[in-house]
Amino acid sequence: MTTHGDDATGRRAENGRGEKRRSMGRGGKWRRRVLIAVAGLLVAAALAAGGVAVAFPSVAATTCPGCYGMTRLRPGLYIEPGLPAAREREIAAVVDAAERRVAAFYGGRRSTPDVLACASAVCYRRIGGGGERGVAVLNRAVMLSPSGIDVAIAAHEMSHVELHTRLGSAAGRVPQWFDEGLAVVVADDSRYLKPETAGDRCLVSTDEALPRTLDEWLRAARADRNTYAKAACRVSRWLAANGGPRAVLDLPDNLPAEPPDNQPDDLPATSPPP
Repeated sequence: MTTHGDDATGRRAENGRGEKRRSMGRGGKWRRRVLIAVAGLLVAAALAAGGVAVAFPSVAATTCPGCYGMTRLRPGLYIEPGLPAAREREIAAVVDAAERRVAAFYGGRRSTPDVLACASAVCYRRIGGGGERGVAVLNRAVMLSPSGIDVAIAAHEMSHVELHTRLGSAAGRVPQWFDEGLAVVVADDSRYLKPETAGDRCLVSTDEALPRTLDEWLRAARADRNTYAKAACRVSRWLAANGGPRAVLDLPDNLPAEPPDNQPDDLPATSPPP
């Protein structure tokens, strides 16, 4: 997730109001105020729960994509307006393929995040995006930048939403390295993993502790370009040793209420199915 300063947040929110004021009547203005109020409550709830800090425009844009200039291509998929038909089909195909990757890993999907896809940097900044290629917002939506309109990137962000949907409140006890490493595995991202046909998919491995919290993860990923590969390696080996995707769903029953101080990146083994 990317946290934006108050100044940028206010500036983008103001632009959004200006764009919609011309086309909204009195009732439309009232509905939009309600949506913005709800978005603000969602931000406060996320912060109070110790969740990821999300910039106000990102939450507001995913709550009301049309208020931020996005066009609905189909239910659950919003895109930058004015794109050629061929580009619209390409974006839809990327989202479809990403959803299939998530479903293939879990044997189906329980989450249905809205997807906001921007084909220009201006669009992505308007909806609250930063320098990332994609981002999951409050585990209810996915935003894709121009460089994030890619099957692996989209599937990576959808994986975060799916994992948190399936684990519920227990997801907060899963270390960040596992969440990120699992997303790489689910997305089958060849930048960080060998093909599935390889006996050991690891490109980079480490015995060192991996980042448990989001802040630790962000610092580590900025400092070491192999952080994603290391996390993906550890997750892929853990999956192989514990029966595959099913082991992910068994995590809540095996995780300690509090992580042990001396093993900050440890995960319990689960029993592989017979």
